[in-house]
Amino acid sequence: MAITLDQTIAHKQRSFLASIFGSQTFWVMIAVILACIFLSFATSSFATSTNLYNITRNVTFVAIIALGMTLVIITGGIDLSVGSVLCLCSMVLAVVMHAGYGILTGIAASIGTALVVGAFNGVMIAYVGFPPFVVTLGMLSIARSLAMVASNNTVVFQFGPDHDKLLSLGGGAWLFGIANPVIYMIVLALLTGFVLRWTRFGRYVFAIGGNEYAATLTGVPVRTIKVAVYMLSALSAGVAGIVQTGWLGAVTTNIGAGMELQVIAAAVIGGANLAGGAGTAFGALVGAALIEVIRNSLGLLGINAFWQGTFIGGAIVLAVLFDRIRNFQQSE
Repeated sequence: MAITLDQTIAHKQRSFLASIFGSQTFWVMIAVILACIFLSFATSSFATSTNLYNITRNVTFVAIIALGMTLVIITGGIDLSVGSVLCLCSMVLAVVMHAGYGILTGIAASIGTALVVGAFNGVMIAYVGFPPFVVTLGMLSIARSLAMVASNNTVVFQFGPDHDKLLSLGGGAWLFGIANPVIYMIVLALLTGFVLRWTRFGRYVFAIGGNEYAATLTGVPVRTIKVAVYMLSALSAGVAGIVQTGWLGAVTTNIGAGMELQVIAAAVIGGANLAGGAGTAFGALVGAALIEVIRNSLGLLGINAFWQGTFIGGAIVLAVLFDRIRNFQQSE
């Protein structure tokens, strides 16, 4: 029987709505919106301009790194070193600028350090065959140790002749009063989304996560792509480190400690599948937003901050459970 135009349009509309309502990112975004509405009525300080400014700024550091982490997770890998890489890149920037070099030299040294670390992780995983967990767990310790060596385990808070430029870079609000880190996050999210959706590199990333063996047989340069995604993951940590240094105005060797767990949580909560093959840039932002709203709400509601890990861990379990239920329904 022939299918009419109206039936075809109706089918496409149902498919679109089904994909939206079946999207983990959509429901997490709804949870963020509902939480914000609830907190606006439950507390007198949540919806203030100062608190909202702090939330949007604080979420950016986890979100920026989560963009790079999402690429890694889509390929079926994991990067546990991002918190320590942030620390190392921040310290390299601080030490170089403290020695009297300009901000551009400091940023170049910091970015270069991130790319070298990412390349090392990628080569060890893609070419030597080490498990991502082992390599990046080792780098977690190595990078923070190198940060301690670079600074002699001291706090660096003087950044040479370009001190004010660095503080403005991370702590300023150059466009319509929006915090600079938020602008960086939006731009990087758009770039990541474009790469994943519209480029050959993005298709290769998903192909590797979907079926690495099949991707190899079809000519995908699996090893090269894997090295690239780990370099991008480290680069995102380096960028976040530069911005956070400018925001904080000081660097300690404790900066970024435990951040890898929040970053992985943001990516997974936002829809990235730890088994590989699924994830979006927008999902990373939404996941990071939920984590920051949870963190912010605990203090406003008078709940002990030690419960933060419980709530975030619970969110991760629920996200994975949602993914399992969705996969089970699709297989029926």
